[in-house]
Amino acid sequence: MTGTIKQIICIKWGTKFGPEYVNRLRGMIARNITPPFRLVCFTDDGTGLHPEIAVRPLPRFDYEPPKNTLGKWPKSRLWGDLGDITGTVLFLDLDVVIVGNLDDFFSFGDPEDTVLATNPQKVKPFEKLGQTSVYRMRVGKLAPLQQIFRADPQAVADEYRFEQRFVTRRAPGGVRFWPKGWVVHFRADCVPAFPARYWRAPRIPNGAKIVIFAGSLNPPDAILGRWSEKDTPRDPADHLRAGFDGRRRESLSRHLRHYLRPAEWVGRLWRE
Repeated sequence: MTGTIKQIICIKWGTKFGPEYVNRLRGMIARNITPPFRLVCFTDDGTGLHPEIAVRPLPRFDYEPPKNTLGKWPKSRLWGDLGDITGTVLFLDLDVVIVGNLDDFFSFGDPEDTVLATNPQKVKPFEKLGQTSVYRMRVGKLAPLQQIFRADPQAVADEYRFEQRFVTRRAPGGVRFWPKGWVVHFRADCVPAFPARYWRAPRIPNGAKIVIFAGSLNPPDAILGRWSEKDTPRDPADHLRAGFDGRRRESLSRHLRHYLRPAEWVGRLWRE
């Protein structure tokens, strides 16, 4: 991959993320990569995207979406033929925050490797689960997974729950993982442990290159200092009071743990 254009892809469907997410992703990439590079967005609506972003329609993949099952299964659209996009690509979720240089993501391992981040939130003990917020693949290498998934989407979703577990366990040739510390999880790695999170703000771990977000916490929430998009930002004392005066939405123990201070650096880096 050395000396060739660095290809980054993303996917945007529906209305959860607006064009500003893709535009900010492009800006962060441009500030943290050695050119040449290009960002390709596969989407059902390219309105408002920066003119330097290559826009492609969502790849056609006919299947019956799993119902009441966790996982971002629409990502499976990218496992097969991507039209004029060929070779090795780096996939990034729209809500990541890039905090370091990206060049190593293109030179690590062999171009044929499928490389995933490591998921810190394990459902099963001792499981090494991949995370598909940041992964690299050879276009078309995961096409066999599409065929397995298409045959019985609900059965696959019931067995693996998350599309990233399906990729981790069934990717042709297996998977590799990025070196420890390159990709970090905002809640698990940036937010101080309880109770220090009440007086210390989230930080960027040394050596981190990309911060990923999961669940209902996205960069705007981190900037404001709220645990999820449903929460109201509060100062530490008010958050503690809310746990006892009827303003909490969950158990007292969860309410007390689910606190973070505003992350100033997210607002500074997450921009066009």
